[in-house]
Amino acid sequence: MSTHAKRERLLFADLLEAAGPAAPTLCEGWTTRDLAAHAVVRERRPDAAGGMLLGALRGRLERVQSEFAAKPYEELIQLIRTGPPRMSPYGIKQVDEAANTVEFFVHAEDVRRAQPDWTARPLDRVFEDALWARLEKGARLLGRKSPVGLVLRRPDGQTAVAHRGAPVVTVTGEPGELTIFAFGRQSAAQVDLAGDKEAVEGVRGARLGIPL
Repeated sequence: MSTHAKRERLLFADLLEAAGPAAPTLCEGWTTRDLAAHAVVRERRPDAAGGMLLGALRGRLERVQSEFAAKPYEELIQLIRTGPPRMSPYGIKQVDEAANTVEFFVHAEDVRRAQPDWTARPLDRVFEDALWARLEKGARLLGRKSPVGLVLRRPDGQTAVAHRGAPVVTVTGEPGELTIFAFGRQSAAQVDLAGDKEAVEGVRGARLGIPL
């Protein structure tokens, strides 16, 4: 049975392929080749991937990622398409769905939205609800570095508090756009921000999100 994670994985690979290896992404300083190498290392080299969270391992991560970035671009895309190696925890459907749905959705948008004349991708309600469920659970972690109170709000009125404090900025948008915003891609998200002007500017420039 197809899952959100599998669908987003294939869409991400397709966008990488269409953009080519030297295209820009929303990940500062990274081309599509760099982003593809990152995705492969995350799944296939757990000995190095820890550097995404632990400073002590960052040097190793950078070395391994550079080695993968030197591989043929088509090979990287194929490794993404085929998924994690045998015995990887990512090969377990529930783990894959939990860990990779947002990962590949956001990185696909990192490619799409960095290109000229990009257009928003319409998302079905089931997927929007799946993204919202993850935002509700992770809102406090994603918004922990906000300089002011931060509330994420769906157009239907459902809200998630990402950071307590005052003044408060309310960010309204569909779950896909709120996900892009909450993962630190504020300038690329199609959302409305309401609140004190200075507070809004603070949220726009905050380092939201977690490493993907």
